[in-house]
Amino acid sequence: MTEQASGAHHPQPRPRPSGQPSAPEQITGAQSLIRSLEEVGAETVFGIPGGAILPAYDPMMDSTRVRHVLVRHEQGAGHAATGYAQATGKVGVCMATSGPGATNLVTPIADAHMDSVPLVAITGQVASKSIGTDAFQEADIVGITMPITKHNFLVTKAEDIPRVIAQAFHIASTGRPGPVLVDIAKDALQSRTTFSWPPAMDLPGYRPVTKPHAKQIREAAKLITQAQRPVLYVGGGVIKARATAELKVLAELTGAPVTTTLMALGAFPDSHPQHLGMPGMHGSVAAVTALQKADLIVALGARFDDRVTGKLDSFAPHAKIVHADIDPAEIGKNRAADVPIVGDAREVIADLVQAVQKEHSEGNPGEAAGPKYAAWWTDLNRWRETYPLGYDQPDDGSLSPQQVIERIGQLAPEGTIFAAGVGQHQMWAAHFIEYDKPATWLNSGGAGTMGYAVPAAMGAKAAAPDRTVWAIDGDGCFQMTNQELTTCALNNIPIKVAVINNGALGMVRQWQTLFYNQRYSNTVLHSGPDDVNPDARGTRVPDFVKLSEAMGCYAIRCEDPADLDKVIEEANSINDRPVVVDFVVHEDAMVWPMVAAGTSNDEIMAARDVRPDFGDNEDD
Repeated sequence: MTEQASGAHHPQPRPRPSGQPSAPEQITGAQSLIRSLEEVGAETVFGIPGGAILPAYDPMMDSTRVRHVLVRHEQGAGHAATGYAQATGKVGVCMATSGPGATNLVTPIADAHMDSVPLVAITGQVASKSIGTDAFQEADIVGITMPITKHNFLVTKAEDIPRVIAQAFHIASTGRPGPVLVDIAKDALQSRTTFSWPPAMDLPGYRPVTKPHAKQIREAAKLITQAQRPVLYVGGGVIKARATAELKVLAELTGAPVTTTLMALGAFPDSHPQHLGMPGMHGSVAAVTALQKADLIVALGARFDDRVTGKLDSFAPHAKIVHADIDPAEIGKNRAADVPIVGDAREVIADLVQAVQKEHSEGNPGEAAGPKYAAWWTDLNRWRETYPLGYDQPDDGSLSPQQVIERIGQLAPEGTIFAAGVGQHQMWAAHFIEYDKPATWLNSGGAGTMGYAVPAAMGAKAAAPDRTVWAIDGDGCFQMTNQELTTCALNNIPIKVAVINNGALGMVRQWQTLFYNQRYSNTVLHSGPDDVNPDARGTRVPDFVKLSEAMGCYAIRCEDPADLDKVIEEANSINDRPVVVDFVVHEDAMVWPMVAAGTSNDEIMAARDVRPDFGDNEDD
């Protein structure tokens, strides 16, 4: 076996029920692969067979512990594995053959890498003697994915399969989670080998730091208690660390406002009075402005992404920075940290709670956080009351996309999981659905992958069959991966899909409206250019209701606001097959607030031509 150089540490594979190692036995490499997946606790694999991976599919047919879901496209397999992982916190698994099968996984692997999702992608490879000869369906998927995986392996010997699978699952799920690729040569799958479990493993150098340094925790606690305008800036790492309970304790202890990024929605209850909303390009005015005016930002499992900071050199100019992250490479990457803390978010926050409590007990007992931050909260409350999230109803009586999404959230059963595509509908779903619990909001944050929603919802529903799963999708995103509705129909995975159908690539169209003099170049989806087919103007192609019905779904169209609640309730009542609702909405709706790309967060617009007035004294 050849492997890429990587740091790693000794993983702890799942013990056998008896607690004893299995006796060695002679089986094929393919059987060894399936047995290894069973031992590490893989329950569902999303994939498509093909020549190089085919040996693995024969023993998979006999497994009673691993369920395989046959998808219609490898990209769907990858996003489904991501949705599975995001909904459960477990490692998602996808499988594909060599060449184009493997390269079709590149987008979901990159997506998982950007959003720190624990994923193991298993690909077949041509026989080891053919590697490097441009053999049929050969692609150097190890080389291709090197920049977008946490680690990857090329396996050429059958005896290495159990060890590599155990390592892959451990690396994917520990430290900062991420995708791991395991590429297995066909002859390694076909060869006979001795299988025993657990394997003997050694991963030198891979020792993720989980326990934060006590001195850094004390320094952070001092800054928190001394600050006048603190903000807790919460990222997706808090959800991945299962640290939401600890976060709530810290927030209420300090009395500081909380902002949750797009990847962290649900980490802190939207309904909590200390929650200011989402920061960034399309964040709430209160959240964006709080960060700009803060004198201390406590970043927890966040990475100062450009969509949050805007023009970096103008971001939070008065703030000291406490930056806690499990990945030391993130600290100081974009914004220098006054107090860097490397560690697992759950342990960091728990230690911060104790340290802040100690600071309070040793400080002035009469100076509680509430009175201390009274002036700060006066400003914060003024901003969120003056510039709340909202939307206007269309003058022509058509459906408002924001209202559609808001009502889906309000009428959804308790515990519903929402997956969103990318674009305007993603931002509206972030704004107008209330998230009070973690792992109820799934989306493609870092990569911004159109086509994510349907397969991710499929993966989430496969993982949590008793929960309602809504995919909030745009008509552009929907046309990229809707074939997985067939997978859902045939595998009893009854997701619900809301197609927010404005007939255009909405977010791109919004930019054309604002920055390209309303020149709508190639953003209309429902009809072709007038000079090609003048008779097609105004027609909607495809018909999403007919298309969805053809794939085995129950499909409804909604165009009248008076029918909105009835249609949503009808969709919620059907649980024996996938449901698709084609919501035909107004095409000119825009996402507000907005910070234009490359500009300072100080230039946020609450609505078109509406720039907030923050007064003159907040920078003092």
